[in-house]
Amino acid sequence: MAKHYLAVDIGASSGRHIVGWREGGAIQTKEVYRFPNGVTERDGQLTWDAVELMFHVKHGIDKVLEQFPDIASFSIDTWGCDYVLLKGGEEVWPCCAYRDNRTEAVVPAVHENVPFKELYARTGCQFQPFNTIYQLCADKLAGRLEGVTDFLMVPEYLLWKLTGVKAKEYTNATTTGLVSAKTGEFDLELVEKLGLPARLFTQLQQPGTPVGEYRGVKAVLCATHDTGSAVEGIPMEGEQLYISSGTWSLLGVKTPRPLTDEKSMAANCSNEGGVGYNRYQKNIMGMWIVNRLRDELCPEKPFPEIVREAEASAFDGTVDANAQIFLAPESMKAAFDASLDKKPETAGDYFRCAYRSLALSYRDAIRELEENTGRTYEKLYIVGGGAKNQFLNRLTQEATGKEVVALPIEATALGNLKIQIARQEELK
Repeated sequence: MAKHYLAVDIGASSGRHIVGWREGGAIQTKEVYRFPNGVTERDGQLTWDAVELMFHVKHGIDKVLEQFPDIASFSIDTWGCDYVLLKGGEEVWPCCAYRDNRTEAVVPAVHENVPFKELYARTGCQFQPFNTIYQLCADKLAGRLEGVTDFLMVPEYLLWKLTGVKAKEYTNATTTGLVSAKTGEFDLELVEKLGLPARLFTQLQQPGTPVGEYRGVKAVLCATHDTGSAVEGIPMEGEQLYISSGTWSLLGVKTPRPLTDEKSMAANCSNEGGVGYNRYQKNIMGMWIVNRLRDELCPEKPFPEIVREAEASAFDGTVDANAQIFLAPESMKAAFDASLDKKPETAGDYFRCAYRSLALSYRDAIRELEENTGRTYEKLYIVGGGAKNQFLNRLTQEATGKEVVALPIEATALGNLKIQIARQEELK
């Protein structure tokens, strides 16, 4: 009888409990539980409700075990960069969200202490104002690190609450901007330069490492950064380009090792951990801008209708999808209006502009990746929610000149499951 495994995959807008098993040479899946997620405002800050997340994680596991009492192992993946501070066994709230603006005043001070050129050469981590390095320095400035004994990235925190085991996982750690590109461990010299407590930066564990049990089910580290699991879940033929298309569009390629040269820094390419390889990629604003436009312009309208209106529009304006103005605007419509010489007139105009802008940003990012890696790629694999949008896929193929292979699969859950199954098979 096939063994069953559980992937708990939590994104910025929802979470899923997906059971998987190997059958007929492939991994079959069944979604058992889904729950909402989102940023909440608390005392003027954008935060995650980690207590609510924990409730849903446990409730979902209960539902899974009702249907599949023989689960062999489970793992959890989430977005990167965000974490929970701990004083022993007690949380230091809130769990701040990466879209909060609390790091704005800290970034210049960090770069004055350690110039970004040095940061990039050491870590290969792209600049984003929400990187963990800046969040922790903001915490230090606010006095939030006093007495803190540990910090756990969100999936690590959830696993600890379930199992009692604190484990820091490699792929998620590479989103912090504090991991050495050379050693694959926290850069303690950099930690010292920043004046952060060295006790917080313990040894990293690789995907596949067991981390205790919950309700008699073994817990295993997957690639706990969801993009790391998503890339692991893409059935690519050879080394090709990928986009994990969700709230963010993560566009990249696999490389044997991090690329930390000046061209990579100038392109703001990031080097993040994979399962035995490096992910050399770009962060592009992604479905965030589309979803926010929908929330504002037509919240009740289904996406197939939105896409049809975008296709029917003749609006030819585009914006820089990666501009800071689109990160967390009060009004996404106003952000588009401020970025365009000619304002859109209909909802279809706004969505056409968004989709065309995304396709052009993919084209520009691919040109940079190919120049920096010295390679030309033929195919572009797209997974995640954006893979279902045939209009955007067509625009992307036209803009990039690449063969687009759109796979509307739960790639993140598949990668999560694949890592668990591989570990089990190693133990045979």
